[in-house]
Amino acid sequence: MTDSPEKRRVVILGGYGVFGGKLAVSLLLNPCFDVLVAGRSLEKAEAFCARHGGTPVRLDRDAADFPAILATLSPFVTVDAAGPFQAYDGNPYVVAAAAVAAGSHYLDLSDDAEFTAGIQSLDASSRASGLAVLSGVSSVPALSSVAVESLRTDFRRLDLIESIILPGNRAPRGLSVIRAILAQVGRPLTVFRDGAAETVPGWSGLSRRRLGPGGKDGLPPRWSSFIGAPDLALFPDHYGARTVLFRAGLELSPMHLGLWLLSWPVRLGLIRSLEPAAKALQWAADRLEPFGTDRGGMEVAISGLGTDGLPLTRRWTLIAEAGDGPHIPAVAASILCRRLSEDGVPPGARACLGAFTLDDINQATRHLSVRTFTGTLEQPVLFQQALGSEFKVLPDPVRALHTVFDRRRWSGRAKVTRGRSLGGNLVCRVVGFPPEGEDTPVKVTIEKRGDREIWNRSFGDRTFRSILKLSGSEGTGLVNERFGPVSFDIALERRDDGLHYPVKRGWLLGLPVPKWLLPTSEATETHQDGRFRFDVKISLPVFGLLVHYQGWLTPEHPTEQQGTRRADRKDPVPEKSS
Repeated sequence: MTDSPEKRRVVILGGYGVFGGKLAVSLLLNPCFDVLVAGRSLEKAEAFCARHGGTPVRLDRDAADFPAILATLSPFVTVDAAGPFQAYDGNPYVVAAAAVAAGSHYLDLSDDAEFTAGIQSLDASSRASGLAVLSGVSSVPALSSVAVESLRTDFRRLDLIESIILPGNRAPRGLSVIRAILAQVGRPLTVFRDGAAETVPGWSGLSRRRLGPGGKDGLPPRWSSFIGAPDLALFPDHYGARTVLFRAGLELSPMHLGLWLLSWPVRLGLIRSLEPAAKALQWAADRLEPFGTDRGGMEVAISGLGTDGLPLTRRWTLIAEAGDGPHIPAVAASILCRRLSEDGVPPGARACLGAFTLDDINQATRHLSVRTFTGTLEQPVLFQQALGSEFKVLPDPVRALHTVFDRRRWSGRAKVTRGRSLGGNLVCRVVGFPPEGEDTPVKVTIEKRGDREIWNRSFGDRTFRSILKLSGSEGTGLVNERFGPVSFDIALERRDDGLHYPVKRGWLLGLPVPKWLLPTSEATETHQDGRFRFDVKISLPVFGLLVHYQGWLTPEHPTEQQGTRRADRKDPVPEKSS
């Protein structure tokens, strides 16, 4: 085969698969490219080319003569769209190395964090050859990082980057994609949360989300769960974010929750992986294909401190309709093939981060039923909503404790005094208030879940939990705090020394508590020597003092060390596409 002088040859491994096929179709619309649809099955390649065009080629990455055969094809760009990249054992970069040896640029649609991060091992050879070798040229991290690059200009500090992908149920389900997901379900997944790495089970963290604007323009609420993506390994260091999370979901609740249930045997160690069940689960999913819709989407949200120092959240959302969702993972590769043909991509091997612009995405999807939205939430945290303009004049340590976008951990010491009445001590035991102590270690974890905050306070080996939510209109200062069967409305008051928590109303098992039975809360949050300080004294009529605890807290992973290190970094911005 010889390459015609006016065309750039692109060899797509897995070119007849779900995403490789979408890339092939996209490139075939551009007369600048000569598209070779390659894979292990020549029959499938021929059938694809008979429908869409292109040249079929049999090419097996596992064959000993693969590098030699690839070289004879003289590709300008080699794209690996086969996967699953989690299963590339032994010599995972055989395709990339063969492409460089053949004098070809290389792109892949990897969704595996370890594979994508490790591509830099080919940096020296690719630079010496003047070739670009990019991994993760897909929805994540290619598209998600472009969104972050655009949104982060309004921030002085990034606390949270969270991406989510929710495909429509009628989207094609390739076996490679199913295997890649099942290989992670129930298995340990490393995420970077509140400035430190931690492990969560794959497909855990059930959360129901809607994407985009309200009404018919957005996606209605769907379930999502934690799953692996290159963003988890790359974004914490590259963008200096305290927390990086990635979620995915299935449109039909029985399918999503069913997979969550199937994750438990893996979590409990009863079986090693669900991957052997891939074909059976694909068969079951195909039976449910007529249900649901062909509408899907992805969203990237970043939260942190805006340029004014106050909490801020910005979102970029893409909604695909009319069955066009499966085109999205191929959009980045289509853009970069064009940029490579224009000599617009620097040489070297790296993850695909911020390699183009949102304008490029809009232009590359203009022939599809795709819409994008960018939005801003200016009061994204609970206490900011409750206090309104008063929030910004809180002492810095107090405001920092209440700036929670995902989860924050604080630790310190406290003095605890308990009342002496038998009835009061019984109440303390029921609620979980700590025992007396002169110098008790304290840990406080605050986690945001939807419109609520979950507070876990540990004093020594005693832990008690409460749930806070907005009770009145924004700016009225009213929040509700629930301790098990008891809940209280608290009218937050900002004073010169800090924040006060007077109790206004109460309920027990949903029934109103008479005012004469309400507890007296003398709770204040202040600061001293740059540290957050608390002083909480709770009493009950008849019983008198229940508990009085006072002390200090500092963040376990200070934002000054984790959240600001690259907030002002200025990476090269790709030129706007013409």
